[in-house]
Amino acid sequence: MTKNFNRGCTSIRLKAMLLAAGSATLLATPAQAQEAPQDRSGDEIVVTALKRETNLQDTPIAISAISGTALANSGVQSIADLGATTPGLNFVDGGPSQRRVVIRGIQGPGEPMIGTYYDETPVTGSIGASNDAGGSTPELRLFDVQRVEVLRGPQGTLYGSGSMGGTLRVIYNKPNLDAVQAGVDISGSNTHHGGWNMEGSAMINAPIVTDKVGLRVVGFYRNQDGFIDNTTLGIKNINKQESFGGRALLRLKPTERWTIDLAAYINRSRTDTPSWTLGAGKYISDAYTRQPVRDNVELYSITSNYDLDFATLTATGSYMHRKLSSVSDVSRYIRGQRTPARCSALVAGGAACSPTQLTNFYALVDGQSTSALFPQQDMDTWTGEIRLSSNGKGPINWTLGGFYSNRHTNVANPQVNADPVNGQVIYPLQIATVRFIDDRLEQIAGFGEVSWDITDRLNLTGGARYFHYNKNIVGQTTVPSILVGARLTPPTAVTSGESGWVVKANASYKITPDVMLYAEAAQGFRPGGANQVLGLDAALTAYNSDSLWNYEVGLKTAWFDRKVTLNVDAFQIDWSDMQITLRTPNGAFSYIGNAGKAKVKGIEAETGIHPLPGLSILGNFSYIDAKLTENQNTGVTATSGLKGDRIPYVPKIMGGGSAQYSWPLTESLSGFLRADFNYVGSSWSDFRPNYVYARKVDDYALVNARIGIEEPDNKWGVYLFVTNLFDATAITRSTSSAIAVGRTLVTSATPRTIGVNFRTNF
Repeated sequence: MTKNFNRGCTSIRLKAMLLAAGSATLLATPAQAQEAPQDRSGDEIVVTALKRETNLQDTPIAISAISGTALANSGVQSIADLGATTPGLNFVDGGPSQRRVVIRGIQGPGEPMIGTYYDETPVTGSIGASNDAGGSTPELRLFDVQRVEVLRGPQGTLYGSGSMGGTLRVIYNKPNLDAVQAGVDISGSNTHHGGWNMEGSAMINAPIVTDKVGLRVVGFYRNQDGFIDNTTLGIKNINKQESFGGRALLRLKPTERWTIDLAAYINRSRTDTPSWTLGAGKYISDAYTRQPVRDNVELYSITSNYDLDFATLTATGSYMHRKLSSVSDVSRYIRGQRTPARCSALVAGGAACSPTQLTNFYALVDGQSTSALFPQQDMDTWTGEIRLSSNGKGPINWTLGGFYSNRHTNVANPQVNADPVNGQVIYPLQIATVRFIDDRLEQIAGFGEVSWDITDRLNLTGGARYFHYNKNIVGQTTVPSILVGARLTPPTAVTSGESGWVVKANASYKITPDVMLYAEAAQGFRPGGANQVLGLDAALTAYNSDSLWNYEVGLKTAWFDRKVTLNVDAFQIDWSDMQITLRTPNGAFSYIGNAGKAKVKGIEAETGIHPLPGLSILGNFSYIDAKLTENQNTGVTATSGLKGDRIPYVPKIMGGGSAQYSWPLTESLSGFLRADFNYVGSSWSDFRPNYVYARKVDDYALVNARIGIEEPDNKWGVYLFVTNLFDATAITRSTSSAIAVGRTLVTSATPRTIGVNFRTNF
């Protein structure tokens, strides 16, 4: 009942063979980086969220900016660690390489709802077997970062379809053209319930031609011991993580007006079994197979900026290649089919199976009794943008531009056998069933935004974006399986496309130079698509785009010579034609459908207090009430939500804060003390709390601390740090399904980790 394939075949070669057959039949940031924003009391923080430079407190949108120094001091290593730094931001955490970014409760399957940018380059996840590109956001290393900007609310006019709920931007330090610089950051630590960890990052900056050409190179390596034990296979600390890579940035400045940045980013990530089974015990996995995740990301980009006096002409282009594979155990589901009742339903059409039928059916099940789904994805994405932005020298500022992207993804999704002793996938692959997907998404857009200072206090801004997308998918199942409901299907093409407009209107008024009131209404959208799930009825293949309107008012204030800042906003989001997760009738697989409307209401606040030299206190808070406003009449599954149900994985209350104090010890040494706090409220995994596979995700709080000594100018520092100080069992995601046979699988924060960190910049 299985087919053997040579070990040397890659997923693409395997796909080609079967298609032919089917046809025939951040831990540290150098403090002296020349472009680093300042976050000390009284200093301005400059952001580029509007695709032109503005001061943070004068930018009339809900935006947070975190400097590279603040990221390093709080131990942020990737975007997944940013949840405590800004209001309204959280993650649906499936483990490394399997995380979804969420802002203001706009959360669901399908294309990304939050735009993620590394410098000028937008990135998306891979679609996978469930067409869920938003659930695997690429996570590049946050080392040598200038700042991170988090824009809350739709940013569709300037950032497009991926920014339906907001935008997250990482801006790296650029090459210095006239000075040699270097930075090193190394850490060693030990994790409770786990073992020893080590990591290191380094940067070197060198002018090649003074004031004309400069190169900045970053490299990193991380080896983190696991804390999950697989008791079925007898493997301790199975979720060990290893990541390594780097980036190179080359800056060319042919003239004083023209700057060209070339960049290459390489990121490699390896882990195994990132989740554990709640009923088996704390940090215990009872999976019958190993479940490795392998993620290779390569990103190349070019950005050109030319100063035309009245405006800046910017042109960007990028190419990203990503290979992502994962393994998920399905052994219990397959073994659960070994009953006379399942034989009757799957073989005999409801009648009792004959002895021969039953024997053959049991042999079929036994031949797949230790097996796993093994999706392998290969993605290539090209993007380009050209825009012209005014240089802010008059009462009218504007941006005009065009955007293009083309994403091509190949997915091979086989069910394969694994060794029952060690849990490893058996090579050559023994395939019980396999589906192939060829997915292409092409988007083109034109956009513009105009801002008019009617007076020195009153500003009006309007923006619009025209978009068009085409999505073409070809899927086929070359090896069927009655056990999972996978029918033999020839190559089948599905095409979807849409054109339209999204608009934005904003008004702001400066009550005083340090107090600004603003109001905004903005649209957001994202493309629809087509499901490619094993055994799914053809009528459920296509799903439509969804869209929303966001209405908000906000107040930005600064007090006592900017020693205190306090920003608050209130918003309401009306979301229609929601793309939601549904399940096949047998409960084995999830797919995407459109159903219902939702309303999201919320309040966000953040503050920064600098009462004394060296003392900084930051805090943020959000309350989000995200509920359905009508029943989801899907008529298909028990997961359909009812009016008043909460959107899954959206906590009502979230908050974070930090306190940092540095003080002189001697003329050449300073003391350093910092504590970080993060609270995430409870949520549910599905709309219907009484659904058999719905699981509650309890609230949790995490505390990190750091103490050390450093030179006042940050040339070097040595620190003792602890993450998850109170060793909380912080479950960040909880799921169940028929494939899991009703077991509850959870992802959680790393247990208490204590370590030593050394960093130097010179």
